[in-house]
Amino acid sequence: MAIKLKKHIITMLVQNEPGVTARISGLFASRGYNIETICGAPTANPKMSRITISTKASTEQLAQIFKYLRRLVNVLKVRDMTGSRAVQSEVALICVKALTKNRPEINKLVKRYKAKVVDKGLTHYIIEITGAQEKIDELIRRLEPIGIKKLTRSGVLALYREPK
Repeated sequence: MAIKLKKHIITMLVQNEPGVTARISGLFASRGYNIETICGAPTANPKMSRITISTKASTEQLAQIFKYLRRLVNVLKVRDMTGSRAVQSEVALICVKALTKNRPEINKLVKRYKAKVVDKGLTHYIIEITGAQEKIDELIRRLEPIGIKKLTRSGVLALYREPK
């Protein structure tokens, strides 16, 4: 029977020091786990950073990942941000062919997905979209027939919801 892999969002509070991200990604690589996306930046406290990783793992694999991450000296806290208790968001920049005939259709999609055009050229638009991964995936699918020239994504970011 095949192991069922589920997407997980893992966030870590780490010491903001050189080599921490390399140790974390090395841990994943040495254990044969794939990092689908990774984001990291300092928190409000400049001595700390928050690293968010998305990966696919079984329940048993996720438990192992957490066990290994907690052993790393610079990792202070590890949490699974999968599910409705966390707010998740991503940013994408999409450069599309924007010929005169395509511009009305592109503008309609930008408006529908609450995106924005952040750069315009003679033959291109660069579109910025923020939101759920599924929303971004859907806009990308709709822009593909028009012609995507370049694409970059931030990877998912997540924070636990505060009590109401």
